[in-house]
Amino acid sequence: MENHVSAAASSFLLAGLFALLFTSFHWKACDGARVGPQKPTNTEFIRTSCSATEYPILCFDSLSSYASTIQNSPMKLADAALTVSLSTARSTSTMMSRMSAAGGMKPREAAAVSDCMENLGDSVDELQESLAEMAHMRGKNMGLQINDIQTWVSAALTDDDTCMDGLAANAMNGEVKNAVRGHVVNVAQLTSNALAFINALSSTRSYP
Repeated sequence: MENHVSAAASSFLLAGLFALLFTSFHWKACDGARVGPQKPTNTEFIRTSCSATEYPILCFDSLSSYASTIQNSPMKLADAALTVSLSTARSTSTMMSRMSAAGGMKPREAAAVSDCMENLGDSVDELQESLAEMAHMRGKNMGLQINDIQTWVSAALTDDDTCMDGLAANAMNGEVKNAVRGHVVNVAQLTSNALAFINALSSTRSYP
């Protein structure tokens, strides 16, 4: 009988010790989970990065869908921004080509649209050059390549601004001017955001 009681008491004691150890481990694990550093989500990285641009809302709206690709990479962020800018410049150029082909504009209006299309064409070429260079960035030449990309994107932004100046100076139909200029302004703002990310790469050497 005494042996039976002793065995039961030992089993009870061991069970209590196990429960105590489990509880202690559980609380330590929870404490570790609470105090451990939390990595920002990909969209938070984009939002934070966009806050340093001139057009942060447009920046986040245009890039948030690329979050899984960008992750937390400044390089991939700049690449995505250039991609969005190029795509928008192309679609705007196509829209203006169709508008010009449809006719109905006065000679001065047609000339202004034609000049703007030429500027946008140059902008598209420069953004293409920038993306091509981004795809081949390697080793010790990366700093020089970043500088080349800065030059091309800056030139693209200048072309966008020149297009807008030409439209503003021309006595175009109000609806036509507003429609065209709105699209070009969007291209210019996206290009400005892309340039901000390129400049950040250059200043911090954050290439990954």
